[in-house]
Amino acid sequence: MASPGSLWLLAFALLPGTCAAWALEHLDPPATPLPLVIWHGMGDSCCNPLSMGAVKKMVEKKIPGIYVLSLEIGKNQKEDVENSFFLNVNSQVTTVCQILAKDPKLQQGYNAMGFSQGGQFLRAVAQRCPSPPMINLISVGGQHQVTTLRYNTFLKPFSKDMQLGHLILFPSCSLVQAEYWHDPVKEDMYRNHSIFLADVNQERSVNESYKKNLMALKKFVMVKFLNDSIVDPVDSEWFGFYRSGQAKETIPLQETTLYTQVTEEERGAVLFSSWFLKLRGSLVINPVMHTLEQKDRLGLKEMDNAGQLVFLAAEGDHLQLSEEWFYAHIIPFLE
Repeated sequence: MASPGSLWLLAFALLPGTCAAWALEHLDPPATPLPLVIWHGMGDSCCNPLSMGAVKKMVEKKIPGIYVLSLEIGKNQKEDVENSFFLNVNSQVTTVCQILAKDPKLQQGYNAMGFSQGGQFLRAVAQRCPSPPMINLISVGGQHQVTTLRYNTFLKPFSKDMQLGHLILFPSCSLVQAEYWHDPVKEDMYRNHSIFLADVNQERSVNESYKKNLMALKKFVMVKFLNDSIVDPVDSEWFGFYRSGQAKETIPLQETTLYTQVTEEERGAVLFSSWFLKLRGSLVINPVMHTLEQKDRLGLKEMDNAGQLVFLAAEGDHLQLSEEWFYAHIIPFLE
């Protein structure tokens, strides 16, 4: 038990005007956690208690006071689920950008976490909508150079159309999943007709703002599921893909053309420039060609070298994460 003398000294120390009281009054308030924005995957909704609802609770449990916005695309959860199949991806991204811009709690910055297709959709948000600023992007099973999804029950009736590109050529009647279809054997058809993926991956032309905005991320975290039975190829979850011209051998991001190679439009312009120099009898190496051959279209090479890219591997099938793994590997990027 404290003595009467010690209690008297404590009371005196806390009297207004004393140094101790002044120090207590001027302590910095506890830092508010950075908000988190979540985007669900195909066939899910913002608030399913078994998926995004559970994730929201796990984050709130570990980071008290955090503001978590789980995106709902539509007027209710039913529309949210339907839109994950049928609403044009570009329209969805525009809607989300408007939601984020109007939310006063996000204006100083936020972290983002996308599950499955929500991963590449939030990357589009980072590239197209830099305000409010996204700080860290966590892609959980997102497909950044995807070929297809093995959802046999739902997508099988559409698989022939997707392979022929019909759902890409006619986006008004397309599945969302067709908008990030990437055929490694028919690259020209993909580049010419893709209405979403080819744009955000800079495969027709380079939008410098896309690159600048993506490189502004502090960390871009990609989670790959080692036993994934849904995503093909699974290396797409780490931005890898098939070696061009076939659909058997996969290569990591660092070996893909996206990492360093120029677009067809840029290559055509440079070849014309080289032809013109040759016509003039110049023996000088075209400096533009040399520069473009080393072009880092999305800034991923520079981000990789700077330690901004984080590659995480999780045992299990698509989106199968334990609470322990989530707390150990994901929460540190949100704190």
